Amino acid sequence: MSSCLRGLGLCRGAHLLRSRYQQPLLKNSRSFSVVGNPGLQSYLAEQATGRSSRLSANRTLHSIHDRERATISERSQLKYARRMVVKLGSAVITREDEHGLALGRLASIVEQVAEYHVEGRECIMVTSGAVAFGKQKLTQELLMSMSMRETLSPTDHTRQDAGTLLEPRAAAAVGQSGLMSLYDAMFAQYGIKTAQVLVTEPDFYNEETRKNLFSTLSELISLNIVPIINTNDAVMPPMFIVDQEVSATGKKKGIKIRDNDSLSALLAAEIHADLLILMSDVDGIYNKPPWEDGARLMHTYTQADKDLIKFGQKSKVGTGGMDSKVNAATWALDRGVSVVICNGTQEKAIKHILTGRKVGTFFTDYSAEKATPVDAMAEDARLGSRIMQNLSAADRALCVNTLADLLISRQSYILEANAKDLDEAKKTGLDKPLLSRLSLTPAKLESLAIGLKQIADDSHKNVGRVLRRTKLADGLELKQITVPIGVLLVIFESRPDSLPQVAALAMASGNGLLLKGGKEAAYSNKALMELVKEALGTVGAKNAISLVSTREEISDLLSMEKHIDLIIPRGSSELVRSIQEKSQHIPVMGHAEGICHVFVDKDASPEKALKIIRDSKCDYPAACNAMETLLIHEDLLAGNFFTDVCNMLKREGVKINSGPKLNQLLTFGPPQAKSLKHEYGALECSIEVVKDLEEAIDHVHTYGSGHTDVIVTENDSAARYFQNHVDSACVFHNASSRFADGFRFGLGAEVGISTARIHARGPVGVEGLLTTKWVLDGTDHAAADFSDGSRKWIHESLPIN
Repeated sequence: MSSCLRGLGLCRGAHLLRSRYQQPLLKNSRSFSVVGNPGLQSYLAEQATGRSSRLSANRTLHSIHDRERATISERSQLKYARRMVVKLGSAVITREDEHGLALGRLASIVEQVAEYHVEGRECIMVTSGAVAFGKQKLTQELLMSMSMRETLSPTDHTRQDAGTLLEPRAAAAVGQSGLMSLYDAMFAQYGIKTAQVLVTEPDFYNEETRKNLFSTLSELISLNIVPIINTNDAVMPPMFIVDQEVSATGKKKGIKIRDNDSLSALLAAEIHADLLILMSDVDGIYNKPPWEDGARLMHTYTQADKDLIKFGQKSKVGTGGMDSKVNAATWALDRGVSVVICNGTQEKAIKHILTGRKVGTFFTDYSAEKATPVDAMAEDARLGSRIMQNLSAADRALCVNTLADLLISRQSYILEANAKDLDEAKKTGLDKPLLSRLSLTPAKLESLAIGLKQIADDSHKNVGRVLRRTKLADGLELKQITVPIGVLLVIFESRPDSLPQVAALAMASGNGLLLKGGKEAAYSNKALMELVKEALGTVGAKNAISLVSTREEISDLLSMEKHIDLIIPRGSSELVRSIQEKSQHIPVMGHAEGICHVFVDKDASPEKALKIIRDSKCDYPAACNAMETLLIHEDLLAGNFFTDVCNMLKREGVKINSGPKLNQLLTFGPPQAKSLKHEYGALECSIEVVKDLEEAIDHVHTYGSGHTDVIVTENDSAARYFQNHVDSACVFHNASSRFADGFRFGLGAEVGISTARIHARGPVGVEGLLTTKWVLDGTDHAAADFSDGSRKWIHESLPIN
């Protein structure tokens, strides 16, 4: 496999990374002096034939002195890392009871390493665990060698103290071979060979042995073998210092090798790895010990953060602590190696790191990565929500009105930013319906401003509204009042007009808000967010609403259940469904599909029906409230109505598909629809025939999505029956399905449309962004007063006003 970085595409230093892998292979006949891999010599002998033709296409290590620095600076670039060092700490591969290895966890890590090795990355592992594994074996031997008296004596404590009686070097000698055999067996499941390389102090002191060491690693990697490295604890503990110049940089003296963290850093620098992953039993670097109040996980770390960290105690099973890991990571970073410290006990940690997830702490020297993290944005949003909640209704209305006025007064600035997005979108070939959504016009901005003014007018009766008052007993009064939900995360696609709408709804309801827009509207969203911040600044809540950078992964946001209370996706059914599937702990309000029906009853006016059908399908076919299936009463097939409908739809450019029943009735007609449970989102629809009102309702319940369904009829009794029995969020009579919209409902705007049955349903305005709390006022009331009869329950409903 070639180790060249094809299509790397890094914005900084990509050519350097490419050139690094075109250097000649270091060759040395002593590079095969490896231990712990039975049959390695014979394997190499078998591969000798034709080896020279293979080396040019296999992995290579270039000369240290020829190295050029090209550190990965952003998490999104980690997927390009080709050469990796993965260090497993003792706490990761040993069981929590310290008796042996955590085999399931170790197998998962091996599986991830094997997967990336097979796809062509170069992987080196540095492992702990030999002492722990050896202690387990020797403890068993020690117990077996005890006399029966010692074993059975209730006063003899040799059994429980057996583990502490063992010499660590002896345990390492026993554990090293067993640990390597285990790695051999696990990697063999994926057809991968391994080799053990044990290092000691002289290997780094002596230039000749150090050269041999890295020549060995070079040769192993060129043969697609995974090197597994450890200090030779059977000979000496890993407590030595490299006092010679380290050739990876030529700047500084070497690092103190006191544990496998510093060993990994040295190896990663020497072999010019792209990425070093230090796996421990903590989630990453905290600003103080994780168990202390106020401890905060640092997703990124730069040298400037050094003085902000307070270290706790070292690991009880390993030799190093977090200070050792930070020192090792910063040393490696200074030599061009990207580093992530993560929790190796978490499932798929390596895979998540390489996909750019915010797992662990990423060490970088790139200052742009120090932008405000989303968890800090969410905390700001919560604080901002509390400020907004405690404002007067007039102040919240003023904030929304200010934003509405800014949309008009700064129109040229907004349209200029939007023009940049449109130019970029046209270059990338964005579809016309999406271009229409992306486009802002003076008319759209004026309509937005009008809607925001409506929201401002209605905001006087939102937060703090009393819903119920009850006199529980004399002097004991209970109220139920409306309050904000908290912090919202709204994810929307290519419609920048969603940003001021949702922001205004959040302002009016006193909610904090995180907005995640699509990259295709980056310029527009940035310009609009500046206006939102300006409006919020007038009431001292500038950070209540923030726009999340496109660099943040949605998957990270969906895991922030401590900071975000509700997620509202706005966009395609694919987006909504994806968010609903990925969010495991945060409620999602929305609809995955908009399969809307128009049913033309036998008593319908043909003229009204044609007008409503045309508007429902053709006004904005990409909208979630557009008609997808037309149901026609079978009596209407006898006249001209069916032909008129088909001709009208064809003139509008609508592709027609027939339902199975209609298809059987027609000799020549539209092709049969592949599915009646389908949202086209384009100028395409299905037509089906039903025998009566009941069958129409059954069809809606079978194939619909509970969004919006319409009946066209002059029979008021049939209309009421349809509206009462169709279980959808919106059910209309003689009106287009396109009226399912927050602005058209008089809500000013909508944060989305919900087909859920809990909390909010249909177009969601300010009301859907509120919840309630109970406020109780007493004097000296105690529950015991009602048990002993000194006070009596009244439970009298009181007027709300």
